[in-house]
Amino acid sequence: MSVINTEIKPFRATAYQNGEFIEVTDADLKGKWSVVVFYPADFTFVCPTELEDLALNQEEFDKLGVQVFSVSTDTHFSHKAWHDTSDAIGKIKYAMIGDPTGTITNNFEVMRPGVGLADRGTFIIDPQGVIQAVEITAEGIGRDALELLRKVKAAQYVAAHPGEVCPAKWKEGEKTLKPSLDLVGKI
Repeated sequence: MSVINTEIKPFRATAYQNGEFIEVTDADLKGKWSVVVFYPADFTFVCPTELEDLALNQEEFDKLGVQVFSVSTDTHFSHKAWHDTSDAIGKIKYAMIGDPTGTITNNFEVMRPGVGLADRGTFIIDPQGVIQAVEITAEGIGRDALELLRKVKAAQYVAAHPGEVCPAKWKEGEKTLKPSLDLVGKI
């Protein structure tokens, strides 16, 4: 079953952010655009490259009014230790949510059965808490923050312009489409 166009489910968890442990709930993902990035585990190989890429593009997400959250089934203590010992992870300013119970990972349907680790999943969530985009990749395939930014801009554009859609490879400022009977068979 797809989670697209479904509201995020309730959760409460502890995260590490900016030298502190903080509580994060589903309510924190509402009221503005959010990106939630699940990854398999701390102290691994592809994960730090992805999380660093997000950190290096944090300013662009901030300009779009998008809050970023990373989630793994590690604890918030592990996130702090990783943040304190890795140059790549030390650049992160967004909340790193610990999900040792797997509640959030299961809510977003990215838990690997029998393994206890999250798949590499990315979710774009609108201000109403509704999931607008999902990307799930295999263990060895890293994600790209710039492509994620493009998708966020497309989601925000479509939300702000009812009746318009963004075609493949759409970039901010480019032409969109207005689906209608007149377009059928002409694209």
